[in-house]
Amino acid sequence: MTSTPVSADAVAQAQSQFKTRLAAVTAQIHKRPLNSALDEWLNANLGADTPTYRELKQSCEEGVAQGWLCKYEGGGLRYGRIFKSSEDLHGFSIDVVDMQNVAGPHHVHPQGEIDLIMPIDGEATFDGRPAGWLVCPPGSAHRPTVSQGRALVLYLLPKGEIEFTK
Repeated sequence: MTSTPVSADAVAQAQSQFKTRLAAVTAQIHKRPLNSALDEWLNANLGADTPTYRELKQSCEEGVAQGWLCKYEGGGLRYGRIFKSSEDLHGFSIDVVDMQNVAGPHHVHPQGEIDLIMPIDGEATFDGRPAGWLVCPPGSAHRPTVSQGRALVLYLLPKGEIEFTK
């Protein structure tokens, strides 16, 4: 995806619409524990074959193309925190990472992490999972890995908490 120039107003409108879509998701999950039951619920109710998934993926693809998502680059990744943890997102922060056949930096999720996996090229998987959701419980850790192609991964982090390890 290459960057397409857009006006500041168009970017603000796209970001606002994206935040509204995300708030509709976080409103449904913010009181639930981050565990396998939430993973199952997300994939059953907001999974890869649902309008919510398609709308979020479209927003991410457009944001990358317009240059306001994944605007930083390092270690073979394009990434960026688009929204800090906030009340209107029910305490979640939002990051999006563009990965292609790469492992990212190892980190710990003190409060857990919810990932939306959006393959772009090939049959891309994230930590071995195909398109859809992955819920990592509090205290879990991983080296996020995309294989078999390219994917965008949206991260919901409770209170924006993440601890990168050395």
